Amino acid sequence: MSGALNPSSEQASSTGTAGSPGPSGQPSPSATPSATASASPTCDQKLVTVTAGTNKAAYGPDEKPVLTLKVANGGKLPCKVNIGTSQMEFLVTSGSDRVFSSKDCQAESDDLVRTIAPGESETANFPWPRNRSVQGCEEIPDGVGAGYYVFIAKLGPRVSPPAVFQLG
Repeated sequence: MSGALNPSSEQASSTGTAGSPGPSGQPSPSATPSATASASPTCDQKLVTVTAGTNKAAYGPDEKPVLTLKVANGGKLPCKVNIGTSQMEFLVTSGSDRVFSSKDCQAESDDLVRTIAPGESETANFPWPRNRSVQGCEEIPDGVGAGYYVFIAKLGPRVSPPAVFQLG
């Protein structure tokens, strides 16, 4: 009988209190805890952050930077986050010059939903071959010269603070 009340309490909570007056005393108290129970395990997506980093602060002329995107759960509950290539972008700029984006030449993209525990993180590394790119993946003859560059990691709507590195 309690199994029959749970589905009706879900219907009553979704349609309001349209149940019969007699048994509505029992389903409404059980509907209240189930509503708070369903609200409590929801993670706060605002506490999921993205940071950008490189494996070194400066690189010699023949060294290739490894760009790292890190997504962390700063909340108190596990969070499901799509960390697939469909959501990621590794963006390199120099001043107002958009130098490289991993999205420009991406052949395929996948979704990968992971549950990140509170205080835990996931990382993705991208070895950047020090090349330029444009949308549509047209070939760019100009190379990337020495100087300071800014790396920004994006994961869906989340954007990291900039990470600065130097190419020699």
